[in-house]
Amino acid sequence: MQNDISFPPLMWGEATVADAVEHARMRATMGCDAGLVAYNLLGHELQAGLVLAPEVPLAKAMAMLPLCGIGFQNALGAIAPPEVAVHLQWDGGLRINGARCGGFVVYASGADVSAAPDWLVIGLRLPLYPPSENPGDTPDQTALFAEGCADVSPAQLLEAWARHSMNWITRWEDEGNRPLHAEWRGLAHGMGEQTSCFGLSGTFLGVDEDFGMLLRDDTTTHLVPLTRLLETDI
Repeated sequence: MQNDISFPPLMWGEATVADAVEHARMRATMGCDAGLVAYNLLGHELQAGLVLAPEVPLAKAMAMLPLCGIGFQNALGAIAPPEVAVHLQWDGGLRINGARCGGFVVYASGADVSAAPDWLVIGLRLPLYPPSENPGDTPDQTALFAEGCADVSPAQLLEAWARHSMNWITRWEDEGNRPLHAEWRGLAHGMGEQTSCFGLSGTFLGVDEDFGMLLRDDTTTHLVPLTRLLETDI
């Protein structure tokens, strides 16, 4: 199934036996066309890296991180049993039925938040098999096949993620962040709860226009830009 993946228009696939996220970063630095989806379905986790070429400043382009998370939730929600719940952490992490289950990372060609990056890579790593044969050893961590999704094909999930993400990218280009915000708020994990982030602790109130975290402590509300999650390639 590694080579039998169908991608939507404007996306194209490249199978690799290496780490797919690192492969996508390598191809991006070499100047590949946007729309590449590098993937590896051969191991114990689904790996994929999507190469994008945003035409907006990096601070705005970071919306691709929550967007791809929404695409994943929509994809798994369409093919998994209805009782499987997917939620999105602000930092790109995924929660399936409440437990941590892989997630997304984001890389860019540079760190200037006011300039459009040459490229952006959204990487996905999703464990397929439980981290331990005894689930009690890792109660806060899970894997796709341990959560009622044993019949979900990684290839089918990859195709669905690409398709739903492409639909959201098109909608984002046409309508901006508003529909993304509306969808994301219904999927966000930990909203209204106490959390810690980059040395700050407080109540997770929500996000600003560019998906920066709003964190309220005893004295003030802090804004943690989504760009704090960025890994750069310079």
